[in-house]
Amino acid sequence: MKSEPVSPSSSISSSSSAALAGVSRAAGCSASRVAVCPGSVAASAAHGAHTAPAADPPAPRFARQGLALAVLFVGAFLAPLDYFIVNLALPSIRTGLNATDAQLQLVVSAYASVYAVLLITGGRLGDLFGRRRMFMTGMAAFVIASALCGFATSGHMLVISRIVQGMAAAIMAPQVLATIRAVVPLHQQTRVMSFYGFVFGLSSIVGQLGGGALITYHPFGLDWRIIFLINIPIGVAAFFGTWKFVPENQPATRTGLDMKGVALLSAVLLLVIYPMTHGRDAGWPAWTFAMFALAVPAFALFVATEKRVERGGGHPLVDLQLFRNRAFALGLVLAFLFYCNSAFFLTYGIYLQTGLHWTPLASGIAIMPFAIGFVIGPLTSPAVVKRIGGHVLTLGFSMMTLGFTITGWAASEAAAPDLAFYAGLVCAGVGHGLLLPSIMRIVLLEVAPEKAGLASGVVSSTLQIGSAFGTAAISGAFFGALGGSGAGSTPAAYAHAFQLSLAINAVLMFVCIGLSVLLVRHQQLVLRRSARTL
Repeated sequence: MKSEPVSPSSSISSSSSAALAGVSRAAGCSASRVAVCPGSVAASAAHGAHTAPAADPPAPRFARQGLALAVLFVGAFLAPLDYFIVNLALPSIRTGLNATDAQLQLVVSAYASVYAVLLITGGRLGDLFGRRRMFMTGMAAFVIASALCGFATSGHMLVISRIVQGMAAAIMAPQVLATIRAVVPLHQQTRVMSFYGFVFGLSSIVGQLGGGALITYHPFGLDWRIIFLINIPIGVAAFFGTWKFVPENQPATRTGLDMKGVALLSAVLLLVIYPMTHGRDAGWPAWTFAMFALAVPAFALFVATEKRVERGGGHPLVDLQLFRNRAFALGLVLAFLFYCNSAFFLTYGIYLQTGLHWTPLASGIAIMPFAIGFVIGPLTSPAVVKRIGGHVLTLGFSMMTLGFTITGWAASEAAAPDLAFYAGLVCAGVGHGLLLPSIMRIVLLEVAPEKAGLASGVVSSTLQIGSAFGTAAISGAFFGALGGSGAGSTPAAYAHAFQLSLAINAVLMFVCIGLSVLLVRHQQLVLRRSARTL
């Protein structure tokens, strides 16, 4: 992503970041209040900290703003919803399609991987061809992909359909904030962005509770398929609502598409995630290690290609100059490790439903202690940041480490979740809630204003890649601890597997504690040096 002085088309977030930056400065956190899924951060936190004004000509205004925003928020709602809702459906999908463990992992990680790689490109498509047009295109594709998922006849077909769904979400989601930034009057954007954050938080809760209810009560006689088919009427209504109420908007300055970069980064993720999810079932044959080995030169080729595109005056997918900033590079590692914990939602649902034989609805309700925590976290974040500054990262990672450790211990000590188990989830949820609005702001602290949009796009994609990687790796360890598919395993075996997955998450968060201390100390040193030069 090549740096440009003011152009809002330089990344998916440039056209909308000024609005969210205002929210961040006012509240000490981003507009995304309670979102915890990969889609939420990618589409909300990624749009922060850009202070340069847009150079676009005056954009058309909403004729009926309330209806237009409602339509756009449907797009913001659906992308993260379909991450959460599928976690509770995995046991039913395994039974209904006779899906393998590898396919179940890919149902989640493939969606996140494709979304991560195409997120920036999706934003640029909106800059090139119009945001309203690309939002409608993405919504139509999302509806079609949801139908393909709902009528899938095999695990293989479902994985392919989820890939298409991730592509559609990556085209649709970036247009929401871009349109808000371009069309909503500046004095209204803080209020609109607060609603935007609420929608993301709502999607995570509805995904768990609504998904559990749909699978438990199976309306119209449908089983797990209803969680995908319900997207069809909602998406169709949003499509025609967009056509009627949302004006077209497009920046004056357009950027190109780095399709070589997209293809190479996709290849790198495929070479890592595919053998990670299929290797254990296949007995780790030679081809799995060959794919891991090929990922290294593929990544080197990706870096070389991005450098060549930048030297040629183009717009690379990733601006490699950003990595010369130590704080930014360290922050990317933190972002990657932070979102590896997305595997928690997958393993938690399987532990409760398959291991303890809870209903999907009961499993959805069981996520509420964590949800309560990540509602409390953002609400208290401004006061915490005012008191301890950047060390809010250290506090957040410490609470997640402690919370996952307590819950993992309680899972092995009791036959069913008890008070200690849920107390650990609340603690981890509060930590997650503190981190979510803070990590992007602190990581971008040293990035030049004209590159903030570019940098936030890189961080958001890194979060998504971390989610896909964590889902594949940690859930692989979970299934490995069960000794295969888990068929015939006892509740104690599932508790042990869940404890192992939480232990891995806790170790990753513990590593982040040390990294966050280094990051904050580095930034404090830079600020002191800057103060001395003034």
